[in-house]
Amino acid sequence: MNATRALARQPLIRFLGKRTTPSHIDHTPHVHPASHMKELPSSFKAYRQKAQQHGPLNANASGLVGGHIGGAAGRNLGPVEAGNGLYFDRSELPARFQNLSWTQAEMELLESGGASQFA
Repeated sequence: MNATRALARQPLIRFLGKRTTPSHIDHTPHVHPASHMKELPSSFKAYRQKAQQHGPLNANASGLVGGHIGGAAGRNLGPVEAGNGLYFDRSELPARFQNLSWTQAEMELLESGGASQFA
């Protein structure tokens, strides 16, 4: 019984040698190897000038019509249309992307957990 108790707590990973800390660790910031940037930005402000997340991040409130949201009527903002290949609603998608309707047999199959398929 003691042998099984001792074996139950054995780790699956076996490390070779004693744990050692490197003598020199470089903590200076550097670009990630997989990054598309070749060098770090000089400041966070410089980074924000080029960064994009669902559109430019450097847009300011003065760029909006009237300086704030609701500063002008919607008709003055121009037409709102989806671009080529873009859709605002699922119902506008081509037929191959529409939801297929379920047959009665498929619904019974799902409700029974698959048991009605073999009955």
